[in-house]
Amino acid sequence: MAGWAVLMSFTHVVPPDVPRARADKVLARAFPDHSRVLLQRAFAAGLVRRHGKVIRQKDDVLAGETLDFDLPAVRPSVLVAKAIRLKVIFEDKHLMAVDKPPGMVVHPGAGTGEDTLVHALLAHCHGSLSGIGGVERPGIVHRLDKETSGVLIVAKTDAAHRGLAAQFAGRTVVKEYLALVSGVPALRAGSIRQPIGRHSRQRHRMTIVPEESGGRAAHTDWKVLDHFGPVVALVRCVLHTGRTHQIRVHLRSIGHPLLGDASYGWKADPRLPLPPRVMLHAEHLVVSHPITGQLLDLHAPPPADFAKIGAALRKLYPLASSSAAKPQRRL
Repeated sequence: MAGWAVLMSFTHVVPPDVPRARADKVLARAFPDHSRVLLQRAFAAGLVRRHGKVIRQKDDVLAGETLDFDLPAVRPSVLVAKAIRLKVIFEDKHLMAVDKPPGMVVHPGAGTGEDTLVHALLAHCHGSLSGIGGVERPGIVHRLDKETSGVLIVAKTDAAHRGLAAQFAGRTVVKEYLALVSGVPALRAGSIRQPIGRHSRQRHRMTIVPEESGGRAAHTDWKVLDHFGPVVALVRCVLHTGRTHQIRVHLRSIGHPLLGDASYGWKADPRLPLPPRVMLHAEHLVVSHPITGQLLDLHAPPPADFAKIGAALRKLYPLASSSAAKPQRRL
């Protein structure tokens, strides 16, 4: 394939205990630090040879045969790196975690500018990205909505990307959010297990959809941490799944939409300060480092707009009564 520059070259002798097998599978097992996508590109570019002759990825190889192959160099991203200041929570050569501000889009798409998190990461990580799938870019394994603030973790290497993606897919990651919601739930805590799917008419929205109609299983635990009179509650949500708009859909389903979330039922209350955005914050994320095995316990404190809304609400609804429930968390 024209246009590929060679990054590095390897020689591999198929071990005697390997039976007849496809060439791509043999190399994938022998070189687990390199992604299957990158190996596939090597085959497609004609860079894998058996005794000097180019072979295809589906060709069988035998024990004792020698395979020589070159890995294509990482291609520069077509995106332009932008020097946008990031609040870094953790960083090493494999991955980094940032405290995403509200209003920042994570990934470029239709209608976005050059101010996304990916643009900022390309500038911040200049020269330290080994390439995800052969392209110089950060590996996004989960996303936050534009208006949602808080902890977001990204991979710098293929190996870290695969390891993080496996944890998110296996639901072993701890994900905790803070939400300001309309009204105060009658219960102090609860669990919502309602499948979620795309709205049949408004395709930009999600909604509760029975599994037999295509809804995907979704599970959110919630707990009231504080309340402001009868009108607003501060709620901690623990996500056991990662569906699009999951917290927004689930809390709306029990009658408590997020402040500022007009798409999911919030209506402005003239008694209350107007929220600047959907009041949702990814406060806490726990993952195992995919390379070192270290437990990463990542926190992002609520941003200034959360604190400002909390202070305004506390002025309106001070905890004056000794009989009031003692708050477990104050903004």
